Amino acid sequence: MSNHIQRKIRVAVLMGGPSAEHDVSIISGKNVCFALDKEKYAVSSVVILRNGEWSVEIKEFKKRFDVVFIAMHGEFGEDGTVQSMLEKIRIPYTGSGPLPSGLGMNKNFSSLLFKVHNLNVPEYIVVNKKSDFTKISVPFDMPWVVKPVNRGSSIGVSIVRVPDELEQALSVVFCFSRDALIAKYINGREITCGVIDDGLNKITPLAPTEIIPRVSHFFDYKAKYTPNASEELTPSRFSPETINLIQETAVKAHQIIGASGMSRTDMILSYDDAKLYILEINTIPGLAPTSLLSQGAKAIGLSFPQLLDKIIQAAFNRYGINY
Repeated sequence: MSNHIQRKIRVAVLMGGPSAEHDVSIISGKNVCFALDKEKYAVSSVVILRNGEWSVEIKEFKKRFDVVFIAMHGEFGEDGTVQSMLEKIRIPYTGSGPLPSGLGMNKNFSSLLFKVHNLNVPEYIVVNKKSDFTKISVPFDMPWVVKPVNRGSSIGVSIVRVPDELEQALSVVFCFSRDALIAKYINGREITCGVIDDGLNKITPLAPTEIIPRVSHFFDYKAKYTPNASEELTPSRFSPETINLIQETAVKAHQIIGASGMSRTDMILSYDDAKLYILEINTIPGLAPTSLLSQGAKAIGLSFPQLLDKIIQAAFNRYGINY
């Protein structure tokens, strides 16, 4: 902040929303509110209820806040919807713009882009809610991973090992999304790697984390949000060469969809062909001192409050505002 302005930066932390990840978002939002430096920021929590009501009307934002910290996950919060609303009132906000957010949220669109840019993506097909289950032809071997095209937190995800399980798996997906992605299951080591940028195209990869689920066959909702349900190794035990590849892939994924501020890319290193496959990118990953993004930041010397500082500064930089 320039010397002649002494007041604190007024931050609205946006959380909740009408999404399947409402509860996770509230946790992220509270973590952000607690961790932001109170010497530097005047922090207000703004909760969007499940019915879509806002605790502070959006038309009030320009008068009351300098920046919006989006701590929302899933549809409405991470898919470009709320970003478009904030663009209309021309207020700086953290993270990616509407288009990169939408691309990141849609696993089909982002996967197509990753393939075009020569990243390895598991084989997959997309089927619609109106598809005839009996006529679905999957052109690759089982097992299959079945998941919603546009949801996060592994909501609605299952592994299908015999054909009779497909209909049930799809019926679960269609509770959350009109479209389902059926992907080839890659047997390997699960990895995630965050990146941050400064809003001016300088991208810094964080330390990768290897995820070893203890209660599930993969990193599903239960494994993500149940205490001690997964072992998370940061820094990971990969070779320096593999760590470089993981970080380069995370940076490339961030660039390909045009993400800003932060992202976290989930990958798997195959036991079968030793290739690194990209599964998806999260433009608003979970936010907590112990979250995967924070672990990766801590391993390169950034505390959780420092990480949040950088994410907010990137928002100001992207808008050309000098704070």
